[in-house]
Amino acid sequence: MSSKTSPTTDFERALIEQGSRFVIGIDEVGRGAVAGPVAVGAALFDSKSANLDEFPAGLKDSKLLSEKQRENLVDPTSQWLSKHAVGFATAQEIDGQGIITALALAASRALSELLVDSDLRASIATDGATILLDGNHDWLKQHAGGLRVVVREKADRDCAVVAAAAVLAKVQRDRVMVDLASEHPDYELEGHKGYASAKHIEALRKLGPSAIHRVTWLTKILAD
Repeated sequence: MSSKTSPTTDFERALIEQGSRFVIGIDEVGRGAVAGPVAVGAALFDSKSANLDEFPAGLKDSKLLSEKQRENLVDPTSQWLSKHAVGFATAQEIDGQGIITALALAASRALSELLVDSDLRASIATDGATILLDGNHDWLKQHAGGLRVVVREKADRDCAVVAAAAVLAKVQRDRVMVDLASEHPDYELEGHKGYASAKHIEALRKLGPSAIHRVTWLTKILAD
């Protein structure tokens, strides 16, 4: 039996039994950061081409894993899934359109990459697919491409396909933040990945925001 922090495929199996050949897990990463993009991972499982229960040992909610553990999970998780993609929305899009719209934009970009193959789209049209979205409300809405969306709170903890999406998105976003750190070295982005750590706040108050900061999120930090 799985521990409280280990996912299962029970919920995914139920969706498949309801008539969806494909389950697409979706989760976001970087929503609470004050710098850098938000990332949304999309992880597609095809029940006809893989064993649902053969997800990698150690896969769990990305927040419960170390950076090294997440990196080590990338290859086996990618092999377990039929396809996966990560979409991004920039700090400027977050400032200009709000975080919910930015999440939807990032998700739509991930789904567009995921579903670029016409044969896969045809199979989904014939055999059905359900998006399994982590959270407590449907921020995908019109960006789901007409697919059924099921929202489940703590799906990143409880559902393997969503945990997979979260891990892959977290690793890709962290790599982006390390690259951005070389362009903006004074903020030490490689350490905190854009979150409001003490060192990050200190740098912001000394230097002000850069081009990759979410300026509308910094009012309190810069005012204190």
